[in-house]
Amino acid sequence: MAQGCATQITRGTFQTSDGVALSILEAGREHAASSKLKIALLTGWTMPAAIWQNQLEEFGKDYHTLALDPRGQGESEIPRSGYTAERRASDLREFLQPLANVVLVGWSLGAIESLQYIHMFGADKLAGLVLVDSSVGEEPKPEGEGTFLQSLREDRDKVVDGFMRAIFAKPLPESEFQKLIQGAKRMPLEDSIALLSYPFVRTHWKEIAHAFKKPLLYAVTPQFEEQAYNLKKNRPATQIEIFKEAGHTLFVDEPERFNALVREFVAKLQK
Repeated sequence: MAQGCATQITRGTFQTSDGVALSILEAGREHAASSKLKIALLTGWTMPAAIWQNQLEEFGKDYHTLALDPRGQGESEIPRSGYTAERRASDLREFLQPLANVVLVGWSLGAIESLQYIHMFGADKLAGLVLVDSSVGEEPKPEGEGTFLQSLREDRDKVVDGFMRAIFAKPLPESEFQKLIQGAKRMPLEDSIALLSYPFVRTHWKEIAHAFKKPLLYAVTPQFEEQAYNLKKNRPATQIEIFKEAGHTLFVDEPERFNALVREFVAKLQK
């Protein structure tokens, strides 16, 4: 936690049903027993829960807020198995098990893993869902998916370095880039590729999103702008927001705007 931060952020762990120790960052624990909604943050491919630092600090002022390090990421254990959509959704279920009335915020890979959780276990625990800068199976199909995986196999160091630098519109200090790069490479290469190779047709994600009956916010950068408008067309109750100047980590590049957006979304649900 940053020095001088008024919101205390603590780290804890829990053990999954298949025996893996997963790490959690938590803020606003003093609100845990209140009737307020809870906020759960799910990170993206190979990224740590600490990427949500600003959101933990901000949302933790008023809401019990938690962020998960998925298996193999952040400070969680690196098991030999479990890098499937089904197991990761089960991890998410076990992470959310003690909570109720949750606003689930999933970014990138975490967005489709949030959808898989809903597909497998339902939405009873959720008050609302925020999907952040991820394909949701609407048209058009994102470009370059296959070539990224091939490049990753050919030169992981170069690709991971380039990926980390490309997802921020506002460059981080070099020390922070290096920390993210090294953290991403903790996970075995083939397991990291498995996370980007879930065996579902694209319409799988769209069908889950369309069937979700609770409030849904879809916040994206221009790479998913057309998908956002198509989701709004096909699921009119969806709230969409386009961050035209931000990178893939739009909540890092424009934290004030993102935080205000989520706060407004949560406040409406709280009424």
